[in-house]
Amino acid sequence: MADQTNLPQPEWLNVSRETMDDLARFGALVTQWTARINLISPASIPDIWNRHILDSAQLFGLAKDGRTWIDLGSGGGFPGIVAAIIARELQPTWRFNLVESDQRKTAFLRKAAIELGLVLHLHATRAESLKQMKAQTLTARALAPLSDLLSLVDRHLEPGGRAILPKGARAQAEIDEARASWSFDLDVIPSRTDPAAQILMIENLRHV
Repeated sequence: MADQTNLPQPEWLNVSRETMDDLARFGALVTQWTARINLISPASIPDIWNRHILDSAQLFGLAKDGRTWIDLGSGGGFPGIVAAIIARELQPTWRFNLVESDQRKTAFLRKAAIELGLVLHLHATRAESLKQMKAQTLTARALAPLSDLLSLVDRHLEPGGRAILPKGARAQAEIDEARASWSFDLDVIPSRTDPAAQILMIENLRHV
């Protein structure tokens, strides 16, 4: 994938050719490692650029402040590594914390960071066990239902911060379930890469 020079660059992804090349290199690493460990579904590899890389990249533009950005359940690096690649060009002072309890996936994330020259912090533990991070931006992609995620958001997001949570077709049902226990401000953004998906932007979270 790193050798492909005609990967589609949507207008909203306003980055340099060098950043595009790094995103492609990362996609190639994911593809290579997925043959050994389950980073992504093998069936999604032919469409990795759209389904995983661009799907993650769209979250970057929704962050207000990434002085401390925490990505929970980073898995194969989506969106954490993708966001860190983009930030190196557009927001070089932002700091990324990737949380992943699977040791094999953590090994991959460490390898990817080294090969791409990224400076980030890896936490090989569960988000429930991690000290409070007081992050300005929190992401979690395909980690857990919203009602379960919000306790982690409450733990790790500082007051005034924003959680950016991609969700699929059940987004509204998850929102309704979560509101039984939580109060929050919510903006729902249609996904740029999947017409059935939405991105939940949550602020001012309070337990009720």
